[in-house]
Amino acid sequence: MPFSLIPDRVYDRYTDLTPQRLRDLGVRLLLCDLDYTLAPRSMARPDGALHDWLAGCRDEGITVMILSNNRSTRRVETFCGELGIHYVGHAGKPGVRGYRQAMERTGVPPEETAMLGDKLLTDVLGAKRTGILALMVEPLGGPVGAWNRLLHILQRPFKWIARRRCQNL
Repeated sequence: MPFSLIPDRVYDRYTDLTPQRLRDLGVRLLLCDLDYTLAPRSMARPDGALHDWLAGCRDEGITVMILSNNRSTRRVETFCGELGIHYVGHAGKPGVRGYRQAMERTGVPPEETAMLGDKLLTDVLGAKRTGILALMVEPLGGPVGAWNRLLHILQRPFKWIARRRCQNL
């Protein structure tokens, strides 16, 4: 199983990853973490910007699904219900089960699938282990709590390497 903590691409926020850019990368299925990736944890409902971004993805033929490790399905169900998208809950990231389940559900192969998240040890590592494109964003709302602040400090060198590699493409 591949092991890497270096994302393939890093963006400041999900809206910087335009639907056209996703199409250019060959992505037909975009798996997304919810908390701190598409919305701050404190945001109870999806906002207009997220609705618009998802509409753009649909217009480009890109299926978006939430892949979440949330212990409670209530938050994920609420968001996905309002957005009209599917999800895999209790995904067990960085394990590959949730990623594979999402791809099987949609019939999209790994080479046309990407994962968008804010954490190296779950989102990026799981994507790399599954053989899909690993896309990373800075946490929306900033990292909350001492543990998350420490994790995001430790992620900086890996994100720096990814950004540097992308400059040379």
